[in-house]
Amino acid sequence: MQLSFCYLFEGLSESQIDHLITIGTEIRIQAGKWLFREGDVADKLYILKSGAVELLTTVDEVELPIKIVRNEGECFGTSTMVLPHQYSLSARCAEDAKLLYMKKTALDKLLKENLKMEHTILANLAKHFLNRLKETRQELKIHFKTIFKSIHH
Repeated sequence: MQLSFCYLFEGLSESQIDHLITIGTEIRIQAGKWLFREGDVADKLYILKSGAVELLTTVDEVELPIKIVRNEGECFGTSTMVLPHQYSLSARCAEDAKLLYMKKTALDKLLKENLKMEHTILANLAKHFLNRLKETRQELKIHFKTIFKSIHH
């Protein structure tokens, strides 16, 4: 499995990635099954091996799709790594999927024992969140432009 495809693990050595794999558990989930719901305690980090997982958010009790995770090595459930350790999205299998998950407790223990690995992973996570924030700001600018145009016409 190519864990190096996951943005979190960029810059890790092969031996560090092998160590991460040892704390993982492989599971198979059927299409339509929920992995977690928005607001649940974030206790697992997931990495896709095959299949597809849909990430959704809830607005006015309606679940809206945000992204479909399709690429081997893509990770989701990173809320496991940041306070308040609650999933910020829901995850449902869009098609039968094979996943590797790492329990928060095992991941925390491994990172406490490997500070260089912890530093690299947390720096990658911060970079990812910053990029997502930039993307969100761009989307908001587009929406605001549309709203202002409709108001002034």
